[in-house]
Amino acid sequence: MNDFRDNTEVINNLRHDNGTYFEMVYKYYFPFLYSYATQYIEKEEAKEVVQETMLWLWENKSTLMADMSLKSLLFTIVKNKSINRIHHDHIKNRIHASIYEKQEKMFDDPDFYLENELFALFHEALDKLPEDLRTVFELSRMDGLTHKEIAEKLQVSCQTVNYRLGKALQLLRVELKDYLPILLILLM
Repeated sequence: MNDFRDNTEVINNLRHDNGTYFEMVYKYYFPFLYSYATQYIEKEEAKEVVQETMLWLWENKSTLMADMSLKSLLFTIVKNKSINRIHHDHIKNRIHASIYEKQEKMFDDPDFYLENELFALFHEALDKLPEDLRTVFELSRMDGLTHKEIAEKLQVSCQTVNYRLGKALQLLRVELKDYLPILLILLM
């Protein structure tokens, strides 16, 4: 039976090992590291953390120095990985809660959902319009300017304003044709 308390010997044996000695180190430390990790995280996650730690040990065995405490190193890695899992889970839960909170109203109120979806689709269609048509549409329908006021502001004729507005409406109807029945219902 190996004496795993002799740190220098353990490190030297690990550095020159083909896997047999590592397996003994793994079996020796696993229960202690696992028990330690379960103080921070759930059992299944603790098992994963210890396995990740031992994999790290195997991959980095050639860089180990004989004067470092393997026991302290392994316990520190397990602790840090466990705490990282806690932080990761906490952040993930906060994000899920935030998404749920934002979506909750949509699930409870289908009209709210439809209105938001249609609003987004409308703005997408509006963004696809050529700039001159979009500008006239926004000045007319969103800012409430008259055709004459738009013509003066853009320094074009009223006929140009009429043409651009008509063309913008035509393109929006084509782009939103699948949603016009829903729009009519919501606007009633």
